[in-house]
Parts: sequence; structure tokens; C-alpha cells
Amino acid sequence: MTPVILLAAEKQSAEVTDWAARIGWVVGLALFVALVYWLMREGWKWRGTLQGDLPELPAAPEDPGPATLAVLSMSGRYHGSTTAGQWLDRIVARGLGTRSRAVLTLTDAGVDVVRPGATDFFVPAAALREARLDKGIAGKVLTEGGLLVLTWEHGGKLIDSGFRSDHAAEHNEWVDTLNDMINKRETEGAR
Repeated sequence: MTPVILLAAEKQSAEVTDWAARIGWVVGLALFVALVYWLMREGWKWRGTLQGDLPELPAAPEDPGPATLAVLSMSGRYHGSTTAGQWLDRIVARGLGTRSRAVLTLTDAGVDVVRPGATDFFVPAAALREARLDKGIAGKVLTEGGLLVLTWEHGGKLIDSGFRSDHAAEHNEWVDTLNDMINKRETEGAR
């Protein structure tokens, strides 16, 4: 009989959850996530400081002239700006790094970019260098031709700005019209 009693005495109930250790791990993980977020934010602010030589963005003129396209504007998303030809070198200075909804309006004066909740800007026609369809810009990759990219000059620097229309069929019309406008301006300037 004694061996049976000894076996029963050795059995113990399952350990109760150690709440202090569990809370410690959760607090530690929360602090780690907060640290990573803070470092990302500091990196964003540092990038803005490094790009501080970028001048103020032009504002839309009071009288921009008639709209060029039959569709006066294109609504969609602004996905950011990068250094031209370097699709991962995001420009964050002057609010160009902020993704937002956008409404683009093309006139003979240039492209007016209205962004609710972010800084609006204007790309003068003289600053436009190229319009093309692409598949990506810093932070956003789409299918081939899913992004309208405008290359423009500001402060002696070439900038690529990426837009995606709510109606992707509009992209081709915008590319053709913008490139015709740029070529016409260059042809007239060469005379």
C-alpha cells in the first residue's frame, strides 16, 4: 500500500499562470514597438532635414487658364515623390512625402495638385520634363503601367511624382497630353 500512496503524493496540479512574467513580456514588447516607431519617425525627420535645401513649392496661379483635357481633373491618390530615376529615394521635404488623396487639374499653366489634408502644390508647365506610366515609386508597387509618374524640375532638382487615378483608363490620356504639351513647348523654345 505504501507505494500507491507515494505515487499519489508526487502528483501536483498544473502551474498557475505567472501573471507578473506575462505582464513583463507584454510591457517589454510594447516598449520595443514604441522604440522602433520612434526611430522610424526620427529617420523621417532626419531625411526632411537633409532635403531642407528644396525651395518652397509653387502655388497655383490665380488665373491658371483653360483646362487642357476634356476631363478637367483627375481624382485619385498621390503616392509620393522621389529623386528622378531613383524610385526608392523618397523626398519628404515640403510635404512631398505625405501620401494622400489628390485631385489633379491640367491647364496651359501647368498641373495643379490639390491634396485634402496635405500641402497642395503646383507644377508649372515650364518645369514639366516627362510623363510616363510606371509600376512603382517609393512605398508603392503596382502592376506595369498602374502609376502615372510626372517628372518635373524644382530648385535645380529633377523630381518624380507618382499618382494613381481612380479610373486607370485616364492615365494614357494624361501621359499623351502632357508629353505633347512638353514637346510643343520645347519645339517652340528651340526656334
